[in-house]
Amino acid sequence: MPLSEPVSRHLLHNRTVQCWGYRREDGLWDIEGRMVDTKTYAFPNEDRGGTLEPGDALHDMWIRLTVDSQFRIHDIEARTDGSPFSLCPAITDRYRQLIGTRIGPGWSLRLRELFAGIHGCTHVTELLGPVATTMFQTLYGKRYDEEDGKAPEQRSAPPVLNTCHALASTSPVVKKRWPRDYTGPNDRADLRNRPLLDDCIT
Repeated sequence: MPLSEPVSRHLLHNRTVQCWGYRREDGLWDIEGRMVDTKTYAFPNEDRGGTLEPGDALHDMWIRLTVDSQFRIHDIEARTDGSPFSLCPAITDRYRQLIGTRIGPGWSLRLRELFAGIHGCTHVTELLGPVATTMFQTLYGKRYDEEDGKAPEQRSAPPVLNTCHALASTSPVVKKRWPRDYTGPNDRADLRNRPLLDDCIT
C-alpha cells in the first residue's frame, strides 16, 4: 500500500541506495552497495566545472565487501565516482582498515571509531549500514530455507531473535516458528494476535 496522497509539491532531491549480494566461486561472498544523490535543478560547483546540471550525481559512491560465512571481511574496495569536492576520493583507501573485522555486535561503534568526523567520508560510512544488513540477508537466506524445512520444534533460534518487535521472544511469530525460544504467555489469550505478524522475517 503506498503512502497517502500528498499535497501539491515539487521534487528537489533524490537519493538512491542499492545493494547486491553475490556468492563467489571461491566460497566467499561479495556484498556491494552504491549511493547516488541527484537534484532536479542546476547549481554551482567549482570542483566539477562550474555547474552541476539536473540529474548529475552530486554523490556517487560504491563499496564492495568480500566476506566469509563467519562475516569476517577479507577484502574491501571503496570508490567515489561523483563528489562535490575533488578531494573526496582521497579517503576511500582508509576503509581498508576494516579488513579482518567481523561484522556483528559493535559494528556501528567500530565504524564511528575508525571513520567519524575528519577520518572518513560521511556517505561511504553511511553506505556500510545497508551493506551490512544486505550481507545478513544474502548469507542467511539459504540458512532460513534449510531451517524452514524442519519442524518448528527442531529449528534453531534465529540470529535476529529479539532484534525487533515482531521477532521478540514473546511474540506470536516466535511462538509459531521457533517455539523452543518462545518466552511469552502460554495461555490462549495471545492467539488473537497471531495473524498480525504471521510470517515476518528480516
